[in-house]
Amino acid sequence: MQFLGSIDAKIDAKMRVFVPAAFRKVLQGAAQSVLILRKDIFQDCLVLYPVDVWDAEVQCLRSRLSRWDKSQQQLFRQFVVDAERLEIDASGRVLIPKRYLQMIGAGAEIQFLGVDNSIEIWSKDRLETTLVNPVDFGAQIQEIMNKENSHG
Repeated sequence: MQFLGSIDAKIDAKMRVFVPAAFRKVLQGAAQSVLILRKDIFQDCLVLYPVDVWDAEVQCLRSRLSRWDKSQQQLFRQFVVDAERLEIDASGRVLIPKRYLQMIGAGAEIQFLGVDNSIEIWSKDRLETTLVNPVDFGAQIQEIMNKENSHG
């Protein structure tokens, strides 16, 4: 399952937003009508995970943490407690709880980004400030890909 693209959207007065059609098509193809919403760990954005992807993420994290280590158990708890289950309604919308939109400083206008196997939701004005400028982006990709080639 792979999501691609950047799509502008508007949240209605009831805090509902249409999941972009291109993303809904990918979800329908994978028989996924439930998404898990969580604030990103590093950025001021929200992340929508298809349930299968979420389950794999939780399993991966759980496998690296000890249930018998207090601080690791707290980390795991915080990771899963900050998640919310969202169902796509018959019209293709999801209801985003207000507290999540407040976490990322989003108003009525948001932006969906397809990022591999998840979907990010950004406040339109905050996304631009987090992107790497094109020159640095090119240089960083070149450096990463050249390291890869030297190992392959």
